[in-house]
Amino acid sequence: MDAHLRAGIAIYNAGGYHAAHDAWEDHWLDLETGTDDERFLHGLIQFTAAVFHARNRNWSGATGLAESGRAYLAGLGDEYRGVDVAGVRTALGALARDPERIERARPLPLTHGGKTILPTDLDFESTAVAAEVLAEEHGHDEGRIERAVEYARADLDSGKTASPFVTLLFDFVREPDRRGIITQRLGEHVQRRTHRESDVEGLFD
Repeated sequence: MDAHLRAGIAIYNAGGYHAAHDAWEDHWLDLETGTDDERFLHGLIQFTAAVFHARNRNWSGATGLAESGRAYLAGLGDEYRGVDVAGVRTALGALARDPERIERARPLPLTHGGKTILPTDLDFESTAVAAEVLAEEHGHDEGRIERAVEYARADLDSGKTASPFVTLLFDFVREPDRRGIITQRLGEHVQRRTHRESDVEGLFD
């Protein structure tokens, strides 16, 4: 859960108010309804959705989501899994009362372990989650990114010290202005690796 949690927080803090929920949603859907983890992620999803709708001036949508998000987080402590839940509840309450406040002040940044997490703070597993989320959100080749993640994990598992897949996936998440060219370069590396593996397999057919 930690990789998904941190990925979503970093995407949100970088301004991806819509995309952030995708980092949490797949994990959230697998959780038993009513558990602390399920309510926690559900509350965060509602929080980011409320911010997204407020920024798009959908005031009724923002207030409804703010109220429901606060309800999901109500039974949790002031901090849960390293996140300042008390701060999120306060922000949701303020947004429910006055959604137009989003035009006067930046949304509350999310913290983990007391630190505002940004894409540059993510380890590989969180970066892999973020890369797949951002590829879908911004219309990049999702299959290419998913294959690159597979090859990156294989390189890390084998102890390879320099993997172009790992390096380029970090770049993809951290450098939004270069995502197009980075996706292209990942595709070239994926194609070369795939052909090499096919050639090796052909030797034993």
